[in-house]
This record gives sequence, structure tokens and C-alpha cells, in this order.
Amino acid sequence: MSTTTTAAASTPSLSQRLPGLVLAIAIAVVALGLGRTLPLIGGPVFGIVLGILVRNLVSPGATYTPGIQFAGKQVLQWSIIALGFGLSLDQVAKTGLESLSVTLVTMTVAFLAAWLLGRALGVHDKLKILIGVGTAICGGSAIAAVTPIIKPDEHDTAFAISTIFLFNLVAVLLFPLLGHLLHLSDLGFGLWAGTAINDTSSVVAAGYSFSKQAGDYATIVKLTRATLIIPICLVLAFATAWKQKKQGATDFSLRRIFPWFILWFLVASAVRTAGLVPVAIQPVLHMAAEFLIIVALTAIGLSANLRKMASTGARPILLGLGVWAAVSVSSLVVQLVIGQL
Repeated sequence: MSTTTTAAASTPSLSQRLPGLVLAIAIAVVALGLGRTLPLIGGPVFGIVLGILVRNLVSPGATYTPGIQFAGKQVLQWSIIALGFGLSLDQVAKTGLESLSVTLVTMTVAFLAAWLLGRALGVHDKLKILIGVGTAICGGSAIAAVTPIIKPDEHDTAFAISTIFLFNLVAVLLFPLLGHLLHLSDLGFGLWAGTAINDTSSVVAAGYSFSKQAGDYATIVKLTRATLIIPICLVLAFATAWKQKKQGATDFSLRRIFPWFILWFLVASAVRTAGLVPVAIQPVLHMAAEFLIIVALTAIGLSANLRKMASTGARPILLGLGVWAAVSVSSLVVQLVIGQL
């Protein structure tokens, strides 16, 4: 059987994805309504919380898995692309450059904290790398990108993803509250969320829970940060190849790890900049993007196995907590120093 045929056979069909998609959409509709009723919490947060509750109280069967996985990844990317229609390229470029210094500092802090704290806790190198990269760049996506390079055990990958997801969830619920208590501006909170929260979905959820302006800013900051997975993966690939005498990076593919949806986000932004998006439909596009975000977050919640997360043990969780706290504090400190708070 050819590679193409095998790949096609392993890709779920629309009918296989439909049950999970319908479940995620149905819960997202409820979350959207609750978010309209309690805007301080917002639909994205309700989506992820309701998803987690359904997953761990009802436990939807395997029939729902293909659609839930599709919504948690592909629908999220569509939502980011849709957000591009509401942002001009000038705004995207300005935000990316403004946030780069903070992003580079928080990345450095994440890797140093992972190395030092991981060494103190006795966590081995591959797990330190997974948690460090996941916290520094973009959560589960970064972990998935470096896994074929450093080749950790599946157990280590599960540890890292569970740990990163735990603090994503905490951030979505805690950051907007802390942002208001600290009296952060929309841009200050957007920069904080975009540099200190891991997964794109969680950044978007926290940002738009704070305000629309904070959500727009946080999204661009996070997408700028996500592109840094490319140089990080290249460094790891070369380091692994050297360490293992050029036998550790045989399946490394730049094309595979590149976050292509970011390019489509820029295309959407270019369309908006060129004046090709009628003013009348811009609110509709933003509402569509918001709902897609809620659907994606609901699906991520539906994927969260709390029992499995609890079984990962204390050391990876303590490592994840320490790295996450270091990144969160360093982001605020750098903003304070450069006068962006």
C-alpha cells in the first residue's frame, strides 16, 4: 500500500468526525450564551470548563474522538485565520515588533528555569526540554514539534502535555482576574497573556475574556512567539544530530513543523488591509471567529482527562509550575522596566 493511500485511510472521514463536532458545537452554543450573560468570564472560558466537565463526568465514547480532535486543532486554526480579517498588516507588524523583546526574554527565562529547576528536582533532560519548550513557545504544539527530534518516551510526552495543559487551564481562569486586580491596560494584558500563556487557544481565551483589544493584541503576540519554534527546532535537531552522531534527526521536517495557519492569518490580514473586507461584514467575521474559538476550546476541554493528569506525578507538575511562574513574572517585570505596562 502506498504512503498516500495509507495516509488517506488513516484520516477520519466527515461522517466519523461529525459526532464529536456536533457535541463540541452544542456545548459551545451553551458556552456562548453563558458568556453573553456573564461577560467577565466569557464564552471561551465557559467552553473549556463545560468541555472538561462533560469529558470527566459523562466520558463520551471513542465515536466522538475524531471530531473532538479535529475541532481542537483545525477549527482553532480557522478561528485564528478568521481573526486576521479584523486586523490590518500595520497593526500586526507593529505588535510583533513591540512584543519581540519581551518574548525573547521570557523564552530565555523559560529555558533557564527548566534547566535549573529540572536539575534540582531530578527530572531528566528530555522531559526538561519538553516542558521548557512547551512553556517557552506554544504548549502542546511545540512539544509535538520537538518530539520527533529528541525522541522521548511516550510516557514523557504525556507527562509534558498534561503538565502544560494544566497550567493553560489555570491561566485561562486566573489571568483575566489578575489582570483586572493589577489594573493592567488592554495592551499590557495582551502582551502578558501572549508571552506568558502557552497554547494559542489559551492565549486567545484569556485575551478575549479580558477585552477585545487585549484579545487582538495577545493573538498577534502569540503568533509572533509561535514562529520561534522554527529556530528552536533547528537548534535541537542539529544538537541531537551531533550528540547521536547524526542519527537522531532523520525524520526532522521543517515543512511538517511550520505553523502554516500563521501565513493564512497574514493573508487574511492583507485582505483586510487592502480594503477588500466590507465594513458591514466585519462584525459578522469577528462573531464567527469568536464562536470558532469557543468550539475549539470546548473540544480541548473534551480532551482533558483529569485522572490521567493527576497520575503524572508531582515532579513534572512542580517543574511546569516553576517554569510557568518564572515566565509570568518575567513578562511583567520586563514590561515594567521598558514602560509598557
